[in-house]
Amino acid sequence: MHTKTFTAAAVGLGLITLSACGSSGSDGGSSADSKTVTLVSHNSWAVSKSVLADFEKQSGYKVKVLEDGDAGQAVNKAILTKDNPQGDVFFGVDNTLLSRALDNGLFQSYQAKALDQVGAQYQLDKDEHRVTPVDYGDICVNYDKKYFADHKLAPPTSLDDLAEPAYKNLLVTENASTSSPGLGFLLATAAKYGDEGWQDYWKKLKANGVKVVDGWEQAYNEEFSGSAGGKKAKADRPLVVSYASSPPAEVIYADPRPTTAPTGVATGTCFRQTEFAGLLNNAKNTKGGKAFIDFLLSKEFQEDMPLKMFVYPVLAGAKVPAEFTRYGPAAKDPETMDPAKIADNRDQWVKSWTSLVLK
Repeated sequence: MHTKTFTAAAVGLGLITLSACGSSGSDGGSSADSKTVTLVSHNSWAVSKSVLADFEKQSGYKVKVLEDGDAGQAVNKAILTKDNPQGDVFFGVDNTLLSRALDNGLFQSYQAKALDQVGAQYQLDKDEHRVTPVDYGDICVNYDKKYFADHKLAPPTSLDDLAEPAYKNLLVTENASTSSPGLGFLLATAAKYGDEGWQDYWKKLKANGVKVVDGWEQAYNEEFSGSAGGKKAKADRPLVVSYASSPPAEVIYADPRPTTAPTGVATGTCFRQTEFAGLLNNAKNTKGGKAFIDFLLSKEFQEDMPLKMFVYPVLAGAKVPAEFTRYGPAAKDPETMDPAKIADNRDQWVKSWTSLVLK
């Protein structure tokens, strides 16, 4: 997404539609060398060098990484280049965009070796195994603790609260048509209020002064008063749509580290997001691609992931670092939605949301 430090905490996956986009080079950017595995991902992909080196040493494959903007952009480009793909494995498609990738035939079937150690709730393509779940996280409203303490105002705890007069002109969110957190927040409201009720809810939010910006980086680092970036930018919105894992990132990347996170999470506003990896159709190195997908579900990678990409592992028994769970526990009861329902309604909901909120 943006930089590989804090911004990895909010994968900020956008949904920018690309116009024409050809493959790079005669082999689509993927090495024909059978000892090279090419990973295509969003630019918040991160792994410890030692962990990746272990995979390369044990497997005999060298890993080449192609980062292609945010996840929505990367998915769209992968679809446009699917006949001559840039790489072998794609990582970063989430449950809000999964149907777009699957309907366009982006992936071939592969059942990862450790898939039996992954909870059924994450296996959204369990019949065909075209994608492998790798991580999960929660899109949630974050709040600036200092602002609410200074104003002697209790922070919101639910979606209902955000429409109350006490929180007028305090919330910034991302555009649902250009940002994955923005889309996730829209889906949270649709899950909570139903097919018709979500529009009435957004009318209330609009009347209550919600601000909409294109993407996560602008919302969090420029508009949100509680972020390290926001403090520098003199931002004036103490509520932002971000991730449940944003507070630990504010602690871990601060120098010196504070004893408590400066931001909190409104736990009744969350939407569960699961990320997947898949073996691309027409991959040059399917054998290496399969080995890499197995690596993504290895205990070593799964336990490295929380403090690199600020997401939770899906592998049973994978340990999560104490500072990650202390400052950013996963939501206990997040909103969720069947991927089929997302597929059936996403485009129309985004169109309706755009007319309602942006016009």
